Amino acid sequence: MRKLIAAALLTLGCAFAVAGEAQRVSEDPVLEAKVQSLAEVLRCLVCQNQNLADSHADLAIDLKNQVRDMLRQGRSEKEVIDYMVERYGDFVLYRPPLKTTTWLLWGGPFLLLGGGMGGLFYFLRRRKELAEAPLDDQQRTAAARLLQG
Repeated sequence: MRKLIAAALLTLGCAFAVAGEAQRVSEDPVLEAKVQSLAEVLRCLVCQNQNLADSHADLAIDLKNQVRDMLRQGRSEKEVIDYMVERYGDFVLYRPPLKTTTWLLWGGPFLLLGGGMGGLFYFLRRRKELAEAPLDDQQRTAAARLLQG
């Protein structure tokens, strides 16, 4: 009975689901192709490793609309990218250039991997050393008392 009620509530909830606002799309297919190509090289600032083209976040939609507006105003693709980098930094680029301000973006994952591997190696070695260490008389007496209850 509970499963039936849960299924009915789920069905009822889906019936009232509301779709989000549709993206603003230009009538000009050339403009839309440029917007799409720029959206593929710009990162969504609130998503986890997605470009603007793949993201449906509100900020990503706003940024795509801003790109579309700048292209309509006659700005070149380079000018749009330069504006976005100036406003949001190199992080807005899906593949930021390798320079002193972005080395952490490129090297960070390798540093984390190396740190994790080093920590695991240290933990396993320490555990092995502790397991192989002989007990002294005081530790044997305490262990015997614990085993006897």
